[in-house]
Amino acid sequence: MAAKRDYYEVLGVSRDADEADIKKAYRALALKYHPDKNPGDVDAEESFKEVAEAYEVLSDPKKRADYDRFGHAAFEAAGAGAGGFGGFGGFGGGTAVDLEEALRMFSSVFGGGGGGGGFGDIFGGIFGGADSRRERRGPSLRTDVALDLEEAATGVEKKIEVVRSVACPECGGSGAKPGTQPSECTMCAGLGQVESSRGFFTMRQTCPRCGGSGRQIDDPCPKCRGQGLRPDKRKLTVNIPAGVESGSRLRLSGEGEAGPHGAPPGDLYVIVHIRPHEVFQREGENLLVEVPVTFDEAALGSKIKVPTLRATAEMSVPAGTRHAQVFRLRGEGMPGLHGRGAGDLYVRVLVDVPARLSDKQKKALRAFAEGGDGSGALTKEYNKRVKRLVGRRGK
Repeated sequence: MAAKRDYYEVLGVSRDADEADIKKAYRALALKYHPDKNPGDVDAEESFKEVAEAYEVLSDPKKRADYDRFGHAAFEAAGAGAGGFGGFGGFGGGTAVDLEEALRMFSSVFGGGGGGGGFGDIFGGIFGGADSRRERRGPSLRTDVALDLEEAATGVEKKIEVVRSVACPECGGSGAKPGTQPSECTMCAGLGQVESSRGFFTMRQTCPRCGGSGRQIDDPCPKCRGQGLRPDKRKLTVNIPAGVESGSRLRLSGEGEAGPHGAPPGDLYVIVHIRPHEVFQREGENLLVEVPVTFDEAALGSKIKVPTLRATAEMSVPAGTRHAQVFRLRGEGMPGLHGRGAGDLYVRVLVDVPARLSDKQKKALRAFAEGGDGSGALTKEYNKRVKRLVGRRGK
């Protein structure tokens, strides 16, 4: 995901859609991308979280009003994604994107109660949902890194520091005091699920006491207070490939928050931002540079030096070059990702008219003007158009 998609586009609804239409669209997409229906499909998991994030904003009148007015910027100032999915304990190592929070929202929309159960929890296994006691991965994290354009062109290694939760070393992530073990949950009898009857249906949901683990901690670890997790600061090296664009997302597998009770950690997503350059403007793989030339260089033709990302290149300016005329230098733009060729460098020539002239220069220009009509093609075309306009007004 190079950049956040419009939330209305994510849900496939118009901007004037009412609450019922938004909820209907969310229900259909949540069913389609639910992790229990797409086991092991990372893309489906990301789509599910994206849909949940869009629904959380558009289903809340105040958040929706802020989004309609300011877009994603209304929520970025808080340092978190618009979905507001929180990580463990608020340790602030980046913005946490928690799949379990998305599952809880899914459960509430479909009447599954407050446990945040999976697809099988809500529909009683009709669609083949997995056992709720399965190990759930920890939440993923996001962090941002800024690059210069030259770094994006060559590729670079960046050092980053992330604060995240890891398994408590005292209890090994179990949450129980060393020397003790968690016991069977008394509410669900170790099943990790509880059942409730609603008319003709028997609904299953994640046990609210043990969170689906089937275990309860009677004597919590004094270091982590039964959480099984603790904050940790970690330094990582990110290899950023040449040709990366602003908004590109790199995934570091297993570098996110630790999972509960020893479950695998989530991932860390590194979002790349390219700083504005003082010389070049970027459009995809192409670059644009503006180069001033003197009046005589443009009128008579010349060779000029043009800056590129690697060095300088010589370019011919043909006689009669107009102000703001654009030329192309092939292959002098940004490299394509994974070595797929390179873009071009577009050179916009700006005719620089001096503010002050010497007496000798003034004399030469007067002689040039007296030598005949010195207007170019643009002036002649302009005069024709004005003449036609004046003629129509005269009628």
